[in-house]
Amino acid sequence: MTRWKLVVAALAALVLGTGTAAAQPQTGTPSLGQVFNGFVVGQFTGARIATPDQAFQALTANDPFYREPALTGSEQPGTLLKAKKVDVMFGGVTPPDVEAYKLMYVTTGVDGSTPAVSTGILMIPKDGQPADQKRLISYQEANDSVGWSCHPSTQWTGGDPLDGASWSALGPLALMFGKGYAVMISDVGNDADRNPHGVFAGKFAAHAQLDGIRAALHHRPAGLNPQAQVALFGIAGGGVGAAFSAELAPAYAPELAVKSTVLEGMVVNTRNFLRVADGSVGSGFALATLLGMEPAYPQMRVEEKLTPAGRGIADFFRTQCQTPAYFGLPLLPLRTLFTSGVGPADEPDFQQAFEDNVLGRSGTPKSKVLIASCAKDDSFMSLVPAQESRDLAETYRERGTDVTYEPTDCSMTRMLTDLYGWGADLFGMQTIDWIDRQFD
Repeated sequence: MTRWKLVVAALAALVLGTGTAAAQPQTGTPSLGQVFNGFVVGQFTGARIATPDQAFQALTANDPFYREPALTGSEQPGTLLKAKKVDVMFGGVTPPDVEAYKLMYVTTGVDGSTPAVSTGILMIPKDGQPADQKRLISYQEANDSVGWSCHPSTQWTGGDPLDGASWSALGPLALMFGKGYAVMISDVGNDADRNPHGVFAGKFAAHAQLDGIRAALHHRPAGLNPQAQVALFGIAGGGVGAAFSAELAPAYAPELAVKSTVLEGMVVNTRNFLRVADGSVGSGFALATLLGMEPAYPQMRVEEKLTPAGRGIADFFRTQCQTPAYFGLPLLPLRTLFTSGVGPADEPDFQQAFEDNVLGRSGTPKSKVLIASCAKDDSFMSLVPAQESRDLAETYRERGTDVTYEPTDCSMTRMLTDLYGWGADLFGMQTIDWIDRQFD
């Protein structure tokens, strides 16, 4: 078997499960035939294997592209600072028909005014449709990495190969590319910035996402229509940013033609997420959540509250990607890392940051919204209380937003009996047809 056939087999087995379950899909769950659509199969057959030198260079994460130019202070949010055409590379393989650009652009902090710099990657399927006729999906991954060189512009150009966020994006991206969509993914900050990344500061993530759309639409070599219709897609940590994007877009980026928003398995209330995740299989992600809020909320003063062991773990986390680091604290009660002995959900100095990141309080989405989340708290993946997603849907609906709530069967029973359907829905693959129907 050739190396490429092995890659295809691995994708089917590890990401999508077996093909048997797809023969009788759950309602809305795409079949394997839809995932391995004509465009995707074409990428398999025409793919190029990276040379050892290319693969090594991708892993070294020393691209000078990420060096930031000095800002004058007059740049508007969304201003493109630089762009670089790149080859998409994943697992040492480069697809032949995906045009891609790394982008660096101006955005703003949580206050919506303090200038900041973010990077990201724009990917456009070359399928015969002119670029200026394509719709754009702003896709925010389940990327919870506080460290540098862990984010999408690195992941999709050959770096950070183990990150679960990129693997979970393979199915949704295959469906998006199969429909001809261009896809913009923000890094939520400059990926090469050695300082901890504020990925869990929802308003900063939203501004970086919306300004990434602006930068992508106005990058002339890409050829997109600046008035192109847009959809927002966010999952898990990326779902927090996408939700804030939908809430803030009418005031922050009113010129964008945002038609729909998909929110998949996102944290609605950080405090409540910490209560559930702390001491569970998600303890590492709970700690990472605090560290990914602190850059935007320095008043949290996380460092001074940690024990020596806690500081050591936190210092390690601040430089790491989520895989495998954040999976390394299963079942650890986080209070054991704090000198007060109090769990972080109840730490007084964290409460203002928590309050500032509750979804449903910052604005009313004008786009249609689909919320897809676990229907019950019935599996190890159920770290977000199921009721909170239903409550958020009702909050938006009461304010006049067109909301669809789609409960997902995340149960252990389904995982054991229908691994494909369980994984496909958990990654949001069942929502892509809904996105397609919302475009004019």
